[in-house]
Amino acid sequence: MKDSIHPEYRPVVFRDRAAGSAFLTRSTATSTTTVTWEDGVEYPVVDVEISSASHPFYTGKQVIVDTAGRVERFNRRHRSAAAD
Repeated sequence: MKDSIHPEYRPVVFRDRAAGSAFLTRSTATSTTTVTWEDGVEYPVVDVEISSASHPFYTGKQVIVDTAGRVERFNRRHRSAAAD
């Protein structure tokens, strides 16, 4: 890799405000705020609106949309056009 053209890749804490959880990972994201992590080291913190801790798909609270009615309605609408 060329020097000085890539962003700094370092440990960053991502904090999900909705779920009240945080996780430490490596990223190129930048932040001016810091937080002291469980290991006693201070890391930059990036606040996110949604993460796997609060997303309905990962929490099991996903709402299933009834698409069967939509498909049937589509087929009824286009059945006459297909018969011609």
